[in-house]
Amino acid sequence: MKFAIIGASFAKAAYLPALRHVPGAEVVALASNRLASARAAADEFGIADAYADWREMLARHRPDAVLIATPTNTHAEMTLAALDHGAHVLCEKPTAMDAGEAEAMLDKAEALGRLHMIDHELRFNPNRMRIAEMIASGDLGEIRHVNISNIGASWADPASRPIGDWWSLIDQGGGRLGANGSHQVDMLRWWLGPVVSVIGEAITMVPDRIDKRTGQRWTATADDVSYLTLRMQSGARAQVFMSGVAAHNIGNVTQVFGSKGTVLLSNEDERLYFAKAGQEFSDITVEDPNSSLPGLNKGVWNSSVVSALREFAVAISQGRSLKQGANFFDGLANQLVLDAVRESTATRAWVDLPTERCKR
Repeated sequence: MKFAIIGASFAKAAYLPALRHVPGAEVVALASNRLASARAAADEFGIADAYADWREMLARHRPDAVLIATPTNTHAEMTLAALDHGAHVLCEKPTAMDAGEAEAMLDKAEALGRLHMIDHELRFNPNRMRIAEMIASGDLGEIRHVNISNIGASWADPASRPIGDWWSLIDQGGGRLGANGSHQVDMLRWWLGPVVSVIGEAITMVPDRIDKRTGQRWTATADDVSYLTLRMQSGARAQVFMSGVAAHNIGNVTQVFGSKGTVLLSNEDERLYFAKAGQEFSDITVEDPNSSLPGLNKGVWNSSVVSALREFAVAISQGRSLKQGANFFDGLANQLVLDAVRESTATRAWVDLPTERCKR
């Protein structure tokens, strides 16, 4: 199966090491905005062709699948072009700049009969899969509320981000809401079902930035703090708080509270704890067999990408839809939530979701 990749940075960190563990996968070409970056990644992983222009790459090759890991404002254009060139598409999160773009991606993929996937790789993490199973089986009883916090210091120093950093620019789709919030929303939808209403805020706490290399001052426009409350169709409430500008790294903590029990998960040590009502917590951690694969970078994200790409490749080879993972339907539903948070930021009010757009 022939793969082409757009975006060298994440490809080098995650896709290319993972694809070495996907039977039959061959990466035939890689494109990046900077040819030097594309060539360096291609040389390291034995890829023959590298391009500075992704359009030229698609014109010269006929890959079975295209993996897209680029700034958010490029996702829709690249996805639509790859689909038109006959490829199945895995696109990074957040899906797109807004729900209109996400819907166009979904409509074209469905019309052309292409497999479509959003890289919410945590759906393949064994501990989060265990939580999904416990919720579905009723081990936790009725889920009443979920609390997720993701607190870090990586953006706290005004000189921590270089000038032009797309993650810090709203017009390129940057910000914590898209970078991390999209993962949290996908996980909550996976575990609990549809979101019906949202209130929240996506704000820039440290807009005044300085480029560490040049000393040039510049302004960040994307959110470095985001928080949201979700009202789920099930009646459960979920709260998510994310910050990149804290003085300390606290990490990602997930707490699920049901009528019969509670589960706790921290990515600091990736240990999963469960307690039935009235009892003490016990460790029920599920180890990830992918974590010991050679050549992978450390962390649950990188090991989970292996399973995501395996499912993507097998589904293509078998001519079936995904059995596991997030597709463009999920991407659209996720984007509606992110859009609602931005609307709520402006209106300071609850926003009801048009869930009928995802029921197709």
